Amino acid sequence: MVKADGLAAGKGVIVATDVAEAETAVRDMLEGNKFGSSGSRVLIEDCLIGEETSILVVVSGRDYLILPTSQDHKRIGEGDTGPNTGGMGTYSPADVVTPELLSEIESKIVRPSVEGIADEGIDFRGTLFIGIMLTAEGPSVLEYNTRFGDPETQVVLPRLGCDVLELLWRASQGNLAGFDLQVQPTHAMCVVIAAQGYPESYPKGDAITLPNPLPTGVSVIQAGTATNAAGQLVTAGGRVLGVTAMGDTLVAAAASAYAVCDQIECSSKVFRRDIGARQLNRA
Repeated sequence: MVKADGLAAGKGVIVATDVAEAETAVRDMLEGNKFGSSGSRVLIEDCLIGEETSILVVVSGRDYLILPTSQDHKRIGEGDTGPNTGGMGTYSPADVVTPELLSEIESKIVRPSVEGIADEGIDFRGTLFIGIMLTAEGPSVLEYNTRFGDPETQVVLPRLGCDVLELLWRASQGNLAGFDLQVQPTHAMCVVIAAQGYPESYPKGDAITLPNPLPTGVSVIQAGTATNAAGQLVTAGGRVLGVTAMGDTLVAAAASAYAVCDQIECSSKVFRRDIGARQLNRA
């Protein structure tokens, strides 16, 4: 694994399959200025094999609550092929994280992380995003972020049956203990619509037409968009839209999300059609 040691919008990781590919990645960052100043220093790490899961934790000092599990799809291509992106889609819950495995993640990763932050004298009140690889040897941490995840948040927050603002307010006020975190027994899927060419070069300014009205249980969250001089919605970034759908099952959520993806009109739109495939195939 070759990583740019700086912020790169989730794209600064190269999963090298051999030494030559790793060397090319290092040269692209250090000599080719691929990620600008973020790639002026690189990290070389072991490549962890397995399924990913994203664990979002609302923290208030030493108190914390673990939000519903989710799984992101980082690669641009179907079948997890091609370069890493900021995330091409998510679903929740991630059934690969069984109650027993979540308990292990909490005891070995979440609780020690929260305690470690507090032991450093930091009164952290916010969201701790822990990216985890589920390897054959057990869960291993890939990354920490002190923010919500994108596109994980799009499928995690809609499943909460409690007041999200109250949850965050109480965390900010140091009053998180005793909060009743309620989770709805629903499934959610978010499919990211990107611009053709992302995560490399891609066009901007292509017109977007959204279905109107949207089906019940489906929302379209705008990301890389803008309004042109004529007042028309257009593309303005690599990841353009996040189509999020709720359903009683993951199959139903997927069907609703992809139906809307197909109805969205944009000449440069691309999206993966296999979000959630691992879980759907297990089922």
